[in-house]
Amino acid sequence: MPSTNASSTLPSDEPRLRHFPIASFSIVMGLAGLAIAWSRAGAALHAPAAIGDALAWLTALAFVAIAIGYIAKLASHPEDVARELRHPVRLNFFPTISIGLLLLSIVFLERHAPAVRVLWVAGTALQLGFTPYVMNAWIHRTGIEVAHVNPAWFIPVVGNVLVPIAGVRFFPVEISWFFFSLGIVFWPVLLTIVMYRLFFHAPLPERLAPTLFILIAPPAVGCIAWFALTGAVDAFARVLYYSALAFTLLLASNAARFLRARFFLSAWAYSFPLAAMTIASLVMSRQVEGSGFEWIALVLLAVLTVIVAVLLVRTAIAVARREICVEEG
Repeated sequence: MPSTNASSTLPSDEPRLRHFPIASFSIVMGLAGLAIAWSRAGAALHAPAAIGDALAWLTALAFVAIAIGYIAKLASHPEDVARELRHPVRLNFFPTISIGLLLLSIVFLERHAPAVRVLWVAGTALQLGFTPYVMNAWIHRTGIEVAHVNPAWFIPVVGNVLVPIAGVRFFPVEISWFFFSLGIVFWPVLLTIVMYRLFFHAPLPERLAPTLFILIAPPAVGCIAWFALTGAVDAFARVLYYSALAFTLLLASNAARFLRARFFLSAWAYSFPLAAMTIASLVMSRQVEGSGFEWIALVLLAVLTVIVAVLLVRTAIAVARREICVEEG
């Protein structure tokens, strides 16, 4: 008969905290995107301001809760955090921490200026650390293969492009231009690599299929950041916006495929890119009159709201069923 001590070492009895996923911060990205979209819609589409305010505080609460969980994991199981940092896929989700801080600085941009400065500095400093770390891993680390490439590789790029949106309001504009340039130059480089992988190699695993929506994020966020830097919807802003719109339409044509997919935490990848596309459409609607962009923004806002609501429910169910914070293959 197996002893009690032996049975206590089974994987099912291991602390769940050690499997707390770094990808949890993508929940903050989705909630922040929704909060910003509703806040911007208040001005462009006359939406109730209270919705944006409630979502702003929900986003802040989610960030604090997830950060406490991951800090506890770092304190209790540093070897597991180190293992994630070495993982060819999970590595790319670490910049979601800095992106979460940068998005919170945008969420509270019109609400609490002192907090915005602190959040922006912290997020930008972390982004400046994560970007070369991830890129050095891509360049120098052995064991990274084409099969490991997926749209999550855009996450460090998106973080850099986010910097100007709040940064231009409080800090020297050259800082924002530096980060925007870094992100926007590497976007087409990574786009080429990712599209090569999608075209000529095996389809993405079901768990990573939602990350295809990240294709929308770099040009959509780039359009918003470009407007923050230049104050104009010019030819380049239009190229960025319509590139994002093209990816949105491409993914919308596969809606049935995504609706049939099983739920994974990676499904939160649906939310932030659609939020970025919604916000970019709101920017276009305010700058280009009589163009119909407000209708695109209204449809996207409705879809985004439904998706985030469903994701919250599905995540709560997964937590209740103990399907999250488990060892992944």
